[in-house]
Parts: sequence; C-alpha cells; structure tokens
Amino acid sequence: MGLKKRSKVSAEFSMSSLTDIIFLLLIFFMLTSSLVAPNALNLKLPSSSKTSTPSDRQIDDVRISRGGNYYLNNRGRSLAELESEMERLARRTRNPAITISPDPGTPTEYVVAVMDIAMRYRINGVLATEGME
Repeated sequence: MGLKKRSKVSAEFSMSSLTDIIFLLLIFFMLTSSLVAPNALNLKLPSSSKTSTPSDRQIDDVRISRGGNYYLNNRGRSLAELESEMERLARRTRNPAITISPDPGTPTEYVVAVMDIAMRYRINGVLATEGME
C-alpha cells in the first residue's frame, strides 16, 4: 500500500485580520487623543491692547542669584520670607504682579520655586530672561 500523505503548507497570508487590528488601533488612538490636554501649561502670552492704560503702581521684582539667594525689591529674603511677602502682596492688591529676574546661570529649580509660589497665590509672574544663558 503506497499511501502518500500530502501536507502542503500554504504560503498565503490573510490581510483581513491585519486590517481589523489596524482599524481598532486607529479608533483607540482617536478616542484617547481627545483626553490629552492640548495646553498642558497655561501660559499667558503677551498681546497688545489699545484700551490698556499704563499702571501707576510699582511692580515688585524678585531677583534670583546664581547661588540661590532671593531678593524682593533688592532686599535679601529666604524662600520662606519671600513666600510670606508674596502672600501679603496677593492679599493687598487686586491684580498682583511680579517680575522674576534670574541672574545668568541660575539653576532652573530656583526659578521654578518662585513661579510655584506665584501660581499658588495667583500672582501674575513675568519672567525677565534677558541675559540668561
């Protein structure tokens, strides 16, 4: 008895399952992309307005030295003292604002600490980066 077993491997590839997977991935990414916040940082960009009037009040300046020393209106402060002064500023004025002036080469964490305090007390902070490297 000469029975031969014919087991021929098919070299064809079915594309229907691949297109189903790609379609499901496309739907998944379309749905999850709407959940990502497009504005992760809420930045206030400068704009011009013809109705704005110049302010008579003095804007407080926070200068940060390269060594991590903080100066509010050219008076040395620790970070805790600076926070209490900024809290006082936020309570006594309607739209508090400060300028943050880091010295060239100041580490970023010192600047972020001041920006965090300003954000906590809803103080508008303007980062003066002229001369930074």
